[in-house]
Amino acid sequence: MKKGGILHPQLNRVLAEAGHTDYITVSDRGFPIPVHVERIDLALTDNLPTVLDVVRLIHSEFSIDRIIITEEMWNISPKHVEALEMDFPHIKIVTVPHVQLKALSEQSRAVVRTGDTIPYANLILVSG
Repeated sequence: MKKGGILHPQLNRVLAEAGHTDYITVSDRGFPIPVHVERIDLALTDNLPTVLDVVRLIHSEFSIDRIIITEEMWNISPKHVEALEMDFPHIKIVTVPHVQLKALSEQSRAVVRTGDTIPYANLILVSG
């Protein structure tokens, strides 16, 4: 039995299988997950867990080269961007329009769905 860290077997597998520059999308509860992309559903209830909770945990076990966020996050949820910058000061944050983030998510190894209710909380982790 694993002693700690990420205990979810499906998430563990996806992280272990990821290669350099692979995408892993971490989404809020309403993000449209492409049908052909693996869904890892962690949503329990409103804001449990949040996108930031999941990214913090993934970061503790996974090499993140950069984080892709949406322009809309800057405008609509700036405190969310501030929290990302504060928690991950050494990781480059790249901004794209929300429509482009949805298109990029189609290339993800998986979409990790959270219970987050913050508007435009969705992001893509690019493995290092």
